[in-house]
Amino acid sequence: MPVIQFPATALRLGHPVPFALRDKSGHLLIPRGTVLESEAQRLQLIERGLYIDEVDSGQFKKALAGKVDSMLRQNMLLGQIAQAQPDASDCGPTTAPPTKRVGDPIGAWNGLLLRASSLLHEPTQTDFDSRIQRLDLEALELLDADPDAALLMLIHSTTSDVHQYSVTHALLVAAVCELAARHLQVWPADWRASLRRAALTMNIAMTTLQDHLAKQDAPLNPRQRDVIDHHAERAATQMRALGVSDELWLHAVEHHHASPPGPLAQLPAMLQLARLIQRADIFAARLSPRKLRQALPATAAAKAAYLDENKQADEAGAAIIKALGIYPPGSYVRLASSEVAVVLRRGRRANEPRVASIVSRTGTPLGEPAVRDTRIKGHEITGGVAPHEVMVRINLERLIQLS
Repeated sequence: MPVIQFPATALRLGHPVPFALRDKSGHLLIPRGTVLESEAQRLQLIERGLYIDEVDSGQFKKALAGKVDSMLRQNMLLGQIAQAQPDASDCGPTTAPPTKRVGDPIGAWNGLLLRASSLLHEPTQTDFDSRIQRLDLEALELLDADPDAALLMLIHSTTSDVHQYSVTHALLVAAVCELAARHLQVWPADWRASLRRAALTMNIAMTTLQDHLAKQDAPLNPRQRDVIDHHAERAATQMRALGVSDELWLHAVEHHHASPPGPLAQLPAMLQLARLIQRADIFAARLSPRKLRQALPATAAAKAAYLDENKQADEAGAAIIKALGIYPPGSYVRLASSEVAVVLRRGRRANEPRVASIVSRTGTPLGEPAVRDTRIKGHEITGGVAPHEVMVRINLERLIQLS
């Protein structure tokens, strides 16, 4: 895409950036609305070179002209006017309306899955850290553009296709962690980047094995068991060798199967992140079919994430339920009418999402998905449905349109 250089002086600490910032090649550095927390972060971005989409350039110039005009009318000093930079609010809202920013969310997510697969299956020494960060920020931009469409895509892929299991699982866990972390308001905002990147890379030491196990119809052999038992610490060691230096990220990976239950505030930061990753990992795994195990309904997956090892409510698991509801987009539900529907969007209440029926009350597939209002009597949700019970080929593009 055509890009125009963006002035470094327009980057201000504590303020959301007015546009998505890219490098000279057009690769996303940080999404629009990101708040710069430190001078080190600002300088790191400046060193990479700052550019914005060509279409945003005119809006920036217009906002700058408006700022200068406003300062002139306030009789401000010429030195202050010379240093004028527009605020994010001068350039329009920092978040666009859902479904408007990505014209082809399915194509965008599929492209991201392909690049993630290449990176996670064949990590190399060259720019691994920066490539993971770029992948993470592109995923965040897609997630922020339309969280429900993202969940619909990722959960549908998780429940229906075992061929890209490891990468789809990583992206889904990262998305779930990001959305859940927004409900943990005591967490510093800068933890979330480390959290997402840890979720993306937690299984990097067993990526190929993960794909194989999803299709394996025999019990684990001793070598496979050893890889699984030690993959967390091996992943952290491998990433250190690849140049990753973010200790919060690395320790969250290393402990993502070893963070204990209990109040999060009683744990160090790395174990708090690890705990959320662990619960999101459990949630996503329960949604995924294997040769030796059928996928569970979303309600069962949510329960598994919510209840800890002692069958008590888990704080991290509760944040996941608050973020996704008990019927997240992409999952299947049964309605009071006996129809089977796929969830399109979360609702204001956890049990009232927007859905589209795909199987009639008599059990026959509907020729066209039919949107149902679950707030209306007769269309209420009576429970979740496991993916293997839905013998209908899903037209994902059509569902995105209906959502």
